[in-house]
Amino acid sequence: MNENLGERWIHPITKQLEIDKNGPFVVLKDGTLLTIDTEGIRKSIDGGKTWSEAKFICEGINSKEPASYYLLQTSNNTLVLVYLNFKTYHFIWDEINKEPGKDCKLEVWSVRSIDGGENWIDNQKVVEGYNANFFGFIQTSQGRIVFPVSHLVDSPGRFIVFSCYSDDEGKTWKRSNIIDLGGHGHHDGATEPTLAELNSGEIIMLIRTNLDYFWQAISKDGGRYWRIIKPSTIDASSSPGYLLRLRSGRLVLVWNRVNPESETYKRPYLPQHSEVLSSWFREELSITFSEDDGRTWMKPIVIARQPGGQLSYPYLFEKEPGEIWIIAGFSFKKRWEEPIPLRLKIYEEELIKLHK
Repeated sequence: MNENLGERWIHPITKQLEIDKNGPFVVLKDGTLLTIDTEGIRKSIDGGKTWSEAKFICEGINSKEPASYYLLQTSNNTLVLVYLNFKTYHFIWDEINKEPGKDCKLEVWSVRSIDGGENWIDNQKVVEGYNANFFGFIQTSQGRIVFPVSHLVDSPGRFIVFSCYSDDEGKTWKRSNIIDLGGHGHHDGATEPTLAELNSGEIIMLIRTNLDYFWQAISKDGGRYWRIIKPSTIDASSSPGYLLRLRSGRLVLVWNRVNPESETYKRPYLPQHSEVLSSWFREELSITFSEDDGRTWMKPIVIARQPGGQLSYPYLFEKEPGEIWIIAGFSFKKRWEEPIPLRLKIYEEELIKLHK
């Protein structure tokens, strides 16, 4: 990263959010806003300015780790939570052979509520082994709920991707075929995916790689199989993005590009991370939209910059139609030091005007 620390810059089109939570968020039919943290579920009746005391759900949720859990309200008003379970977290890496230890563990679990969050049932392990962060949890137009998984495998050590889906409101789960892009390293392969349903009814997945671009996968059957897999046209550093289908039908993506706007990023040598030299640029957050189901994307706009630090692991939430909340899960003044929250609100149509 840039060693020249500087003041944070935020695009004047954005507004600061008057909240102190990073999500995930759900809006109930009566307008109540829900969020979850390590202590449990909380409610707000003033748009997130103040919150109720937490009501405990389950152990293992780590609100200090962004993109490790998501909350969804189904069309039948079931609340479903999927999360990385840090209760039994263990990571070990053999640097000589570049392989994960046999007892690596960060499991994916789920739990659900059918009474608005008062009681939680069916707490269960969905994916065993070691799994990384993921970006998004959706219900399709056909009623299926789907989330992506980034799963660590060995020989050689790398990540692969697949999706998990449920047709019974999160009571039981199935998984898709895997997407394996190769690689060798504890941050290599196909990692930290994000997904959204297209207007066509297909699902698009954008996958973090060390290859300067997101890779793109398409499912034509609600996340059961991924059979169209190729590089996307979106340049990206080795950092995840968040993809969201807005109520307008547009796709919006927030992420870290491969290089800053004004220069070329100097790539560090990180042989345990990746077998290729990769960009780890995380000082700028950019945003783009697609009006044609991801076939083309508008010119990216930088919405925030932290010279010498990082703004990464974004979370997106459409609070009202066209009102987009953007939160950086990792937001530091200097590398991984001096956290300074970034929570912004922007309006879809105002940003679209900047593209035209």
